[in-house]
Amino acid sequence: MIGWLWAEPPQLLRVAANYSAKIVCSNVFLAGRDPQEVLRSDIQSTGNPVLRLMRVSLVRERGLVRAGLFGLIGDGLAEYRAGAGCAALPDGKLHAGADAALVRTAAQDTAPMLAKPGAAAGTGATAIDSLTWPDGETVATDANLDHLVGDDGLAGPGVRAIVVVHRGRIVAERYTAGFSATTPLLGWSMTKTVTAGLIGLLVKDGRLSLEQSAGWPAGPGDARDRITIADLLAMSSGLHFDEAYGALSDVTRMLYLESDMAGFARAQPLDHPVGAVWSYSSGTAVILARIFQDAAGDNGLSFVRERLFAPLGMRSATIETDAHGTLVGSSYMYAVARDWARYGQFLLQGGVWHGQSLLPSGYVNMMVTPVAASSGQYGHGQVWLWGSAAEKPGENPDEAYGLPGDTFWMEGHDGQSIAVIPSREFVIVRLGLTPSSSRYRPQPLVQALLRAVT
Repeated sequence: MIGWLWAEPPQLLRVAANYSAKIVCSNVFLAGRDPQEVLRSDIQSTGNPVLRLMRVSLVRERGLVRAGLFGLIGDGLAEYRAGAGCAALPDGKLHAGADAALVRTAAQDTAPMLAKPGAAAGTGATAIDSLTWPDGETVATDANLDHLVGDDGLAGPGVRAIVVVHRGRIVAERYTAGFSATTPLLGWSMTKTVTAGLIGLLVKDGRLSLEQSAGWPAGPGDARDRITIADLLAMSSGLHFDEAYGALSDVTRMLYLESDMAGFARAQPLDHPVGAVWSYSSGTAVILARIFQDAAGDNGLSFVRERLFAPLGMRSATIETDAHGTLVGSSYMYAVARDWARYGQFLLQGGVWHGQSLLPSGYVNMMVTPVAASSGQYGHGQVWLWGSAAEKPGENPDEAYGLPGDTFWMEGHDGQSIAVIPSREFVIVRLGLTPSSSRYRPQPLVQALLRAVT
């Protein structure tokens, strides 16, 4: 039996092994965390019986992490690539252009980068950090608000970081043991909203149009050529995609068994007429990322840094790629909590930063316009208009907590959330490892903070 599993591991074991390798790799090389601590707290502690039996090994100087059941079964492999984070390698093929010395240098530089997020010698980072956030890293918090975010009942189980921004300044902040203002954290599906922003940058440049074809060639009996970029942004492409987690599904297959994630997502057939049905799909976000990269040129990585992260001061942020080189725009952005807050503030300001419009006029308004087929819970630009999942179909949990009607959210797997409330000038970031089984909701925390500030 063991020999059969070793020779031909079931796909679910391969998913678990590649997931374990990928999560450990990212947290070691991007966040500077201890690999065995990541294995224990981020993978084995989830309660999944297969993940509890995962073991990992690290070749730090080569940027490689291997994982498997008992360390032997599943062939999990992930590779760190300088500037692009970690990629799961389900086909086992290492990056052809990888240079061991480059990987070694990047790994050795992790500690100083984390001390001053994203900074390198000679950049004047110390002077920048002395400025008040968001231009630098100096903050002055309110003791009463710090007390609220320090309430474990409001913060929820597994919380790792909370940052509260009011009127453009950080007014409360919390980090739990093992994490700090310099620890990049995974946003999971909050990455989708960043991908929507990247599309907006190219729309402003005139290199993309929301109404242009998303790139399927016309063919007899195939209506996918009618899909537009706007349909993808609104999760209304009609493409088949199973978003179930915890089992072998389209999303887990895409993330951990496919080297070319965009190719996998694009190959899906239509389940519904284009534009007629709202269906949440990580596959469509990865397709958008590929469209962005093809239009941006130079594989898009320098564009992301120079046109979005640098202007906003998001020096810690990395959107990771798959083995094929496509940005995993559905799921894999790491950034310190303050940088996630910068992006939330950017949206609150309508895509304007220091008086400069980075996004087209009205683009953020488009993003938060409800998709009719979503029953009002999702916007046309990869944002949630209701925070957290509703208990009942059609129920808006924000209303139950009296949150302002213009509240919108970035949300991600395992309890990641950013609430953006333009009418009250609030951005509230909450990051952690909080499985949906805990039934945690961020609205009580947001409600308490709004009530504390008149």
